Amino acid sequence: MKISTKGRYGLTIMIELAKKYGEGPVSLKSIAQGNNLSEHYLEQIVSPLRNARLVKSIRGAYGGYMLADEPTNITAGDVIRTLEGPISVVEFLDEEEPAKRELWLRVRDAVKEVLDSTTLEDLANHSEDHDHGYMFYI
Repeated sequence: MKISTKGRYGLTIMIELAKKYGEGPVSLKSIAQGNNLSEHYLEQIVSPLRNARLVKSIRGAYGGYMLADEPTNITAGDVIRTLEGPISVVEFLDEEEPAKRELWLRVRDAVKEVLDSTTLEDLANHSEDHDHGYMFYI
């Protein structure tokens, strides 16, 4: 399974919203600028997230997007499935011989477990811990 830029940028949007959770709406422009991404592309990605009720939009001069639920209740799996579809590592799994089929099912289940056990809060906290860069001592 290869996650496309759609899934990766969608996760970026959601992590940024998780970092600002409780502070009001966040504009896609600020997310795009802060992550050096195309605002136009983010606008296309946020629509399925809104339709899946993972984010809500606020209109107006001070509008933007907010998480529809607490960051602890939204997983990376929720975001990836919304933007990429079902999690699968091999197409036409039924055509595989039993031993290989079992392997691909185990790989799929392991990927699902990681995505579904990682919340936006986990990702937001992890990225904040690493925003400070590296400290080198000589």
